[in-house]
Amino acid sequence: MANPPLRVAIVPVTPLQQNCSLIWCTQTMRGAFVDPGGDLPKLRAARDRHGVTIEKIILTHGHIDHCGEAGTFARELGVPIEGPQEADRFWISRLDEDGRQFGIAGAAFEPDRWLEEGDEVTVGNVTLHVYHTPGHTPGHIIFHQPESKLALVGDVLFAGSVGRTDFPMSDHAALIESVVTKLWPLGGETAFLPGHGPMSDFARERRSNPFVSDAALSR
Repeated sequence: MANPPLRVAIVPVTPLQQNCSLIWCTQTMRGAFVDPGGDLPKLRAARDRHGVTIEKIILTHGHIDHCGEAGTFARELGVPIEGPQEADRFWISRLDEDGRQFGIAGAAFEPDRWLEEGDEVTVGNVTLHVYHTPGHTPGHIIFHQPESKLALVGDVLFAGSVGRTDFPMSDHAALIESVVTKLWPLGGETAFLPGHGPMSDFARERRSNPFVSDAALSR
């Protein structure tokens, strides 16, 4: 696509190398940070390098590497936080405690808008569709931008793997159901940006992912 409606720059942050993404509407150059877990100087530099005006922060879920410094950054930028789904209030409320445990900056906050299945989030003139995808965390959501054939999936699905489900309130069966019933219907040609590691697309994962490929799930 010569000039897609949405552009993305990936900025790995925190010692866990979480894929924070700077997304922006190419028509307006207005954008958002998705999952700004930390390393705020790197995020400011990415914003300035691409010339993007930040209008909000959006979150897939409440784990510290995804949102530890989201509240701090939102106050600095003077922008609202949208997401995740409210069942992740449990995780966001303990960000200070988890920060001390993992040696990562973390501060609890209250999102300006909790998101639900079927909600829409705007970035400039671009609309992202929200899907509730519990399993890794109970309030995990993903964002889909159909015109760009792109999904921002947090820690639901990775290239060759899936999100961990050994945390409090995780549910492996729910995670698999989220992938099959929410992600696959978005189409095999949809590229996805995971919370860690390289991008992939849904068709490739349906062919080869050892956890959620069609072959693996038919056993």
